[in-house]
Amino acid sequence: MDRLPAQHPTAPRAAGATPPGTPPIGARPNSARPAGASAADAPAAGAPGLLLDCPGLALGGRPVLGAFRLTLAAGETMALLGPSGSGKSTLLRLVAGLLPPAGTRLAATDGAPVAGRIAWMGQQDLLLPWRDVLGNVGLGASLRGEPADPARMRAMIAAVGLAGHEHVRPDRLSGGMRQRAALARTLVEDRPFVLMDEPFSAVDAPTRHRLQGLAAGLLAGRTVLLVTHDPLEALRLAHHVLVLQPAAGGPGWVPVPVPVPPGAPPREVRDPAVLAAQGRLLESLAAASEAA
Repeated sequence: MDRLPAQHPTAPRAAGATPPGTPPIGARPNSARPAGASAADAPAAGAPGLLLDCPGLALGGRPVLGAFRLTLAAGETMALLGPSGSGKSTLLRLVAGLLPPAGTRLAATDGAPVAGRIAWMGQQDLLLPWRDVLGNVGLGASLRGEPADPARMRAMIAAVGLAGHEHVRPDRLSGGMRQRAALARTLVEDRPFVLMDEPFSAVDAPTRHRLQGLAAGLLAGRTVLLVTHDPLEALRLAHHVLVLQPAAGGPGWVPVPVPVPPGAPPREVRDPAVLAAQGRLLESLAAASEAA
């Protein structure tokens, strides 16, 4: 995947691409840390932002994404929603480097390479059944052949509320506990960029609510891209919300920003502004689905 310089200069564009000089989606002049977050919640050096320039992407000859530019603000969470089949997971995998770049360019705002600085949390916990919680949380280091950091692993297990379960295997854990272990495994990597693909969709609503609050605190200060089908989850957790909509005058889908309620995440679900925004977001998703 081509890497953009940190200043993201103008480059030749495919037909239908965003005109030069257009601010990237999600651009924000000043990125503030969420209220209540401390420096200890974030990577030691502070998470930079991400710049993505996509000229369009087709898979198997079928256009999936149109041309767009996107900025993930440093230390903030961006949520991405869209109808089924609109390319949410495709965009996430593109950022992760799991798809052929096809001209897409990705850069961190600190100028350092993006590779090796991304953590991923998917829909399923993917815990290894023969490893206990401690072994699963330290899986990344084990796969890389690196020495584990048991003290950090235990601290992260405690942070997600699983202290005392370090030596319990996944088949003895509830669904919510398994997702907590998966969250600890993601965070113990201490990467500045975190990609999340519907991480709480497999648990019941009360557990999802608790996990959202937990994740908001533990992810504070990191640069997060969250794919979700849940409008309320997006509005609770994200500083910015995008909806994938059919590209105007071109093939594929492009992310379009929608307004979010005031205040820093995590927002209260009973807040009238959040509830009103949820209704508008549902209408936006319905309109995108009908326009497909």
